[in-house]
Amino acid sequence: MTIITSLTEAQEFAAQLARDRDRRIVALTGAGISTESGIPDFRSPGGIWSTRAPVQYQDFLAFEESRLEDWTRRFEMQAVFQKAEPNAAHLALAFLARSGVLTLLITQNVDGLHQRSGVPQEQLVELHGNATFASCLSCGRRAELDDQRTVVEAGESPVCAACGGFLKAAVINFGQQMPEEEMERAAEACQSCDLFLVLGSSLLVHPAAQLPVHAVRHRADLAILNREATPVDELAETIIRTPLAETFANFPMI
Repeated sequence: MTIITSLTEAQEFAAQLARDRDRRIVALTGAGISTESGIPDFRSPGGIWSTRAPVQYQDFLAFEESRLEDWTRRFEMQAVFQKAEPNAAHLALAFLARSGVLTLLITQNVDGLHQRSGVPQEQLVELHGNATFASCLSCGRRAELDDQRTVVEAGESPVCAACGGFLKAAVINFGQQMPEEEMERAAEACQSCDLFLVLGSSLLVHPAAQLPVHAVRHRADLAILNREATPVDELAETIIRTPLAETFANFPMI
């Protein structure tokens, strides 16, 4: 195992990702890549959920009060997401995806920054959904957040214009089933990659935390780029502790 704490060495590792076009790379990103764009963490001490408990899915279905609480939070986070910009790490991953080196980008984030950085949608798996738009829990129809603001401000939770079902931000709430298709795509990619990258994830949330383990079992190399230790560090060939945006600041996008 190699542990890198030098920014120069970390940037050389990042640059090598662009030069080595023969390896099939799969990446998993967590909150740590977006905190450097100004988006608060949810789970860590002092994070959003330490002061405001998340709305459980069953409560959202059962109680109007819970639905309104969830919608109020979505509008608060929408303002944060809209101010944030993709940082150098987001942009580097987008370049690797467009160049074909990164075969799949799996993210635990719901902020939409990977799409805004230019990652093709067909190469992106959002395990926890996307908080930048809503969808109907009954028919699946997409709805825009801003179109629901007047309804919420009037004290009512939005419903689908097509079928009358509940509208909810298109994220996976606690107690809600994980998306099967996305999980299958992620697991399949782990079986065929040569290098699995973890960027900004504590690897404490399952089932995403098992993906790097799955990749290593299928003989992929593992590199973890995270400021803090993770439960699977012992499986990694390379561990990088430097800030992600700085690590990819000089990334060769050519």
